This record gives sequence, C-alpha cells and structure tokens, in this order.
Amino acid sequence: MPYLTPREEGQPDARGAEAAARGRRGRQRIVHTGEVAAPAEIAECLGIAEGADVVVRRRVMYLDDVPCELTDTYYPVHVARGTRLAGTAKIPGGAVSLLAELGHTGARVREDVFARMPGDEERDALRTGTDEPVLQLTRVTLDDYDRPIQVDRMAMPGRLQRLRYEIRIG
Repeated sequence: MPYLTPREEGQPDARGAEAAARGRRGRQRIVHTGEVAAPAEIAECLGIAEGADVVVRRRVMYLDDVPCELTDTYYPVHVARGTRLAGTAKIPGGAVSLLAELGHTGARVREDVFARMPGDEERDALRTGTDEPVLQLTRVTLDDYDRPIQVDRMAMPGRLQRLRYEIRIG
C-alpha cells in the first residue's frame, strides 16, 4: 500500500523509505520520459486507442546499487502532459503524491503478474542469466470513477522478488 498512497510533504518516496527501514539503500535512475505512442497492452489498460499519445517515465530501480526492477509508468496525456510527470527530475514524495496534487487519486488497483523470459536489453539491464525468468507485473490504478490514471509495467528478476498480498474479506 505505501506505493499507492500519497506521501506527506517532506516524506521520502515509498521505495527509498522502505529500503532505509531495512538498513538498505533504494534509488532509481530515470532512463527516459516524454510522450510516446501507446503500445497495445498499455492502450487497452488505459482504455485508449493503440498508438494514441501517452506520457511515459522509464526507470531502473536499484537496491544497494544492484538493478532489481525495470519500471515503465504510463499516464494519459490529459493527466500528465506539461507536468513534472513528463520531466526527468525526481518527484519529491513520488509520482503518487504529485498525482494527488493534480487532483488524481487512486481508489482501486488491478494487478496482473506472470513469469516470462526477459529480452536481451532487459537481461543486460537487470544483469540476469540467460536462463533466469523475470516476473512481469502490470498495475492499473483507477480513480473513484473507475478511470485509469496510471499504468505501471515492471520487470523484476524472479530470484530477487517476493510478492505478498494481504486481502481483507468482508
């Protein structure tokens, strides 16, 4: 939940705070930001036409200087165009906090996770072996009106990940 909840002003982003709480160091490197044509999977998640413009932030996540995740975050242009989401600077408190400032708060999240073999570029970036699968997690964040405001597509070396889900029933 910390990755989905806006941070208080002055708080570090959720990734850095979680790593620090475990005595480790989490950081990210922004590889690319800007407008791109929406790939089919992302367009479907956002409910837009394939090839329509979206804003993307591509990042490599590190834990103690070891690459542990490749994350591409996509936003509809009406949400992100002209904002810090479209820029290369780190966003204080994280993107979720900026989205809330912009009037876009997540109310529901849908995640799909599956294992697959990485492509060559992913393998190089994540420093995985040729026989190591990655977990791909696609997260769609929807607002109170069930409109998608953000799609995250992450690739993570399976050997470094543990996914935990806690679901309240009733």
